[in-house]
Amino acid sequence: MSMTNAPKILKNRVFLYLTEFFAGMSVMAVELGASRLLAPYFSSSQIVWTIIIGTIMIAMALGNIYGGRSADKNPDPGKLYTRMLIAAVWIAAIPVVGKYIILGISALLIFSVSANFLIVAAFAACMAVFVFPLFLLGTVTPSLAKYTVGNLEESGKVVGNLGAFNTIGSIIGTFVPTFVTIPSVGTSVTFLIFAGILLALAIAYFASAAGKKGIRGMGRAAAALLCYLLCCALGHSNSFAFWESNLAYEGESVYNYLQVKENDRSVILSTNVLFGVQSIYMKDQGLTGMYYDYAMAAPLMVEGKEPEDCRVLILGMGTGTYATQCRKYYGDMEIEGVEIDEKITALSREYFHLPEDVPVTTYDGRAFLNAVEEKYDVIMVDAYQDITIPFQMSSTEFFTLVKEHLAEDGVMVVNMNMRGSGEGNINQYLADTISSVFGEVCTVEVSGSTNRELFASDNKAMVESFQAKRRALEDEALYAMMERTAEHLEEYQAGGYILTDDKAPVELLGMQVIDGLIGDEVAYYKRIYEEEGLQGLLRSF
Repeated sequence: MSMTNAPKILKNRVFLYLTEFFAGMSVMAVELGASRLLAPYFSSSQIVWTIIIGTIMIAMALGNIYGGRSADKNPDPGKLYTRMLIAAVWIAAIPVVGKYIILGISALLIFSVSANFLIVAAFAACMAVFVFPLFLLGTVTPSLAKYTVGNLEESGKVVGNLGAFNTIGSIIGTFVPTFVTIPSVGTSVTFLIFAGILLALAIAYFASAAGKKGIRGMGRAAAALLCYLLCCALGHSNSFAFWESNLAYEGESVYNYLQVKENDRSVILSTNVLFGVQSIYMKDQGLTGMYYDYAMAAPLMVEGKEPEDCRVLILGMGTGTYATQCRKYYGDMEIEGVEIDEKITALSREYFHLPEDVPVTTYDGRAFLNAVEEKYDVIMVDAYQDITIPFQMSSTEFFTLVKEHLAEDGVMVVNMNMRGSGEGNINQYLADTISSVFGEVCTVEVSGSTNRELFASDNKAMVESFQAKRRALEDEALYAMMERTAEHLEEYQAGGYILTDDKAPVELLGMQVIDGLIGDEVAYYKRIYEEEGLQGLLRSF
């Protein structure tokens, strides 16, 4: 198709540049949306990001190849804008069916994949949900180059302009979802917004086309618009946990998918996972039955100070479970927290009754320590969440920084939430790294969970101080909890597994633990499936 016979809208290169601009923007928006869609199921770790980026690059490369060959064979712009219609509808459908596809793929693979389940399932989900529309968008640049290059003398300039518009669009498409649309209207609506932009471009093209091609094109556009409107009606919800009907809050922030569930006994926060507890508030203000209870030993380990006189810093404040418990059982302690997600802090005031006089700084934990000079009697590190352990808060350099901010005889308590087995597991790396910085290290397993609490200090009398002070506790529940902690508290025997800023493969180590946990959970159902088949498996539920 020569440009002389092309619709008027294509004779002005501005429209072609806008097509390139919004195509680049949409690719990045879908990429960022993919990370949010996958996070509740597979975490938001670097591993998952690697899978997303790699999958999208595969799709774009294949799209570039196909788009170039297709444009050379049949240089009809209508084919490109038809592909954009299909991509727009597919992207709009992601909020409607994407989470069901992810769960379905995971359910199928969990019985057939015995190792690296996280990688395999996330890769398969990305391939199924995101490859096709991004493959179609990958055809845009070579196709537009064919339509816009009029002669060889200007080919470099035109291709350069197309590349520039695509890159600028990609840059804006990186910032807008992250800082504007996802925090304000959610991931689902973000997909719908960018699908709508692609749809509008295609409709504008077909509306300007004349003759039978224009009529056929408008017919396709009308069908695509109808599908899009249906997706808007069905997919505008930001709910990932679609089986839940009693959530007090579900939403997204710049950093996290957030879910608050309330029952008669407690209020629970989950972040980036559909199951599990990241923070909890007990309505009777009693102990939680979780790792926070074991961490209550830390103020008792500070020699020469009563717990109520200790100054406490919590890195990874969450909704303030530990702060609330310390205030409940030890009196009016001086406590402050650091939490990178300000929306979680807002939830802590609204749903979790964090006292207003407990200040929370919105900052990265390590960056906070680099910015302040204050010293604390107790520093709790509670920034590890499943596989998403921040490497910068797991190294010798980080723990040295924590040590520098501890007062004399101060104690650090670390919640390690993936109890691994075997040589060189993630908790062994963390404990060995901490032992290379602190003189005294002891650990206790948290009953009924995969958590382990670690206590570290340079005070050799840390454990003796704890034993003496716990016996003087007057609250019966706390006394019993500390007795249980003392019974299972063990001195840690350090090895040589050290994490540094330069080398901290925490996500790969965490993935090994996740694989083990998944294997343990599904072993029973795998056995039924192998012995009785699908019918037996269905009967077991």
